[in-house]
Order: sequence, then C-alpha cells, then structure tokens
Amino acid sequence: MDSFSWLLLSRATRSVGIMFVTISSSLYLSALGLSPLLIGLVYLGITAYIAGFSLSLGMLGDRVGYKKGLILGDLIPALAIILLISTRNLLVVIPAMIVTGLGGTAGGARGAFSPGLTALIARNYRDEQERISRLGRLTSVAALAGSGGGILLSFHDYLPFGSLNNFRFLFGVASILLFISIFCVLMVEEKGKEKKTTRFMKRSSLGYISRVIASNVLSGVGIGLAIPLLPLWFHLRFGMTSSTIGIIFTLSSIATSLGSYVATRISKEPLRMASVTRALNGAFLIAMAFSPVSALAGALYVARGLNAGLGMPNRTAVNVRGVSGDDFGTASSLQGVATRISQMSSGLGGYLLEESLILPLEIGGVAQLIGGVLYYALLKEKGKVKREAKSELR
Repeated sequence: MDSFSWLLLSRATRSVGIMFVTISSSLYLSALGLSPLLIGLVYLGITAYIAGFSLSLGMLGDRVGYKKGLILGDLIPALAIILLISTRNLLVVIPAMIVTGLGGTAGGARGAFSPGLTALIARNYRDEQERISRLGRLTSVAALAGSGGGILLSFHDYLPFGSLNNFRFLFGVASILLFISIFCVLMVEEKGKEKKTTRFMKRSSLGYISRVIASNVLSGVGIGLAIPLLPLWFHLRFGMTSSTIGIIFTLSSIATSLGSYVATRISKEPLRMASVTRALNGAFLIAMAFSPVSALAGALYVARGLNAGLGMPNRTAVNVRGVSGDDFGTASSLQGVATRISQMSSGLGGYLLEESLILPLEIGGVAQLIGGVLYYALLKEKGKVKREAKSELR
C-alpha cells in the first residue's frame, strides 16, 4: 500500500475505537451513578485536557514531525483506556477518562482528526483543491468506519457480562484498535519538513489564525452545550436504549462519510460551503430540540451528519489557507485549543440538561448558526491575504 492508504487505514481503525468511547462515555458515567451536571463537569475536564494536549503536540510536530504527533495522539489514549477498564472506582475512572481525551464531541468523523493530521496533509499536498480532496477522503473513510463505533455500542445490550462490564469489554476492543492505528501511522511517509524560523509563529500566520479562532469560538460554545451529552440526551428525552442510540450514531457516521465524499466532487467555493454547512448544523440542532418523537430527532441528527460531512474538508482547508508552511502544526493546534476551550461550555450543558431537556440543543444550535455566519464574515478573502497565501504555497 502507498503512504496515504496507510493513513486512511489508520483513521479507519482509530475511528471505530474513538467513536465508541465518545458516544458511550456519558452513558457509562450515568450507569456508574453520576448526574448530568457531574457528567458535564467531567466533560469540561476532558475538553481542558485535550486543549493543552493538542497544542503541545502541534508545536512538537513543527519541530520533530507531525507523524510522531499522530503516534502520541493515539498511544496516550490507548494506555488510558486500559486504566479506565481496570476498575469501577470513580477516583480512577474519571481521571482516566479525562486523560483518554476521547469523550469529546460525537461528530461523524470524530476519529479522522488528531493533532498533526491537518498539518501533515497541508505539508504533503500544497494545492488547496488537492488538500480538500485528500481531507475529504480521510473524513469520508473515518466517518464510515466511525459507524463501527455505533455498531459496537449497539452490541452492548446483547453481551453477557452485565451492563457495566459490557462497557468495559468494549472499551478494551477500542484500545486494541488504537494500537492498530499506531502501527499504520508508522508506515506513513512525511515529506521533508520546513525549517522552523520562529519560536512560536509568524505574524502573518498569527493574524490569519486569529480570525479563524474568533469565528470558531461561538460555534465551539454551541457544540459544547449540545453535542458531548447528546447520547445521554437521547436517553433522557426519549428513553432510548444503548442499542438504539448506537444505531442512530451509526447512521449519522455513514451520512457524514457520504457528505465528505460528495464534498470532494462539488467543492468550488470552500469558504462559502464551510460557512453555510456550519450554520445549517446549528439549525438542525434547534429542530432536534423541539422534535416531538424520537424517530424525527434521530432522522434530523443523521441529516446533520450528512451536512457536517459536506463542510468538514472545506473548513479544514480554509483554516490553514493563510498559514506559513513551517507554522502548520502550531496553527492547526492553536485553532483546536481555542475551539476546545470554547467547548468547555459542556459543563453548562450538563446544568441546562437538568433544568430543561430542550435548552442545551436550543441554545447550542443558535450559537452554532450565528457562528457559521461569522465564519464567512471574518474569513472572506481580501486580495492581499489571498496573494500572500498563494505565494507561501509556492
């Protein structure tokens, strides 16, 4: 296999494991007796940890290579999952889950991205349309494989070990899959890295990234309010079982995969596509909040997955369009840190979930809708920025 095929295989195996942990974490913590408010606070800790971890790996990647960052990004969670399944003691489970760092937002291509991936693609493929195509294939494959995480969860009710031990058995499967992902990354080629010319980041790169971050923060707040506890929301709102929730997230992952595949074929205006799809993501959340029946809410989430898949490759490419080649890792990680910090609203999401089952999705959806509009307004290209970006790509 060629280098990119190994990267695709890595993202596929990673996605199955990560998606299972992501969508099952809130259900597992609830089964251990934690309230929605306390679960939200655990997610706040997870988000804070991921923010610092991502920035560290991104800056490290600029200096020693992004491939090593991808390996560390899988190795530490894989080891933490082993600790997670070793006991039911909350004094161990909660820190292990935070260090695992996987229980973030349950998006359809959750397993595609880890610190250094965007930077690796940006470095290996200089043309923006080529980047979109490669990122589209990665998100498509990862999202399709991520449906395996939902399938794993759907097995939960049929395993013979008891509810809690069924979760722990499946966590073990997820850890094995992450180790397989690490092996695949070892086979990936990374093109010669550019010499790091600044201690942190060039002024031009920082100026562009600042606008990306400003546009991402509001959307991140909306995502944090609504998405991390969404499996628990389905359970509390409609009384869904783990198996039914697993089926919904499986279908959503398949829809995201289809959307990412289509994005590689129709993307002509990346910024417009990224902005419109982000705003629509918020609109779908608002519609879900007021859905009177479980079938409609599930269908809306699957439709949101399709829409998210259309936007992800375009948004990822736009986010590094004005960044210098030797700043890719720091820049992409800094974006991720800002987004993760804004997603610490998950703590508030747990509180809102206890107050009203409608509020987290309603407020989160409005924030993400406005965030999509702001994304276009702040990143609409000016001639100078566009010329600078093209010059740096050469």
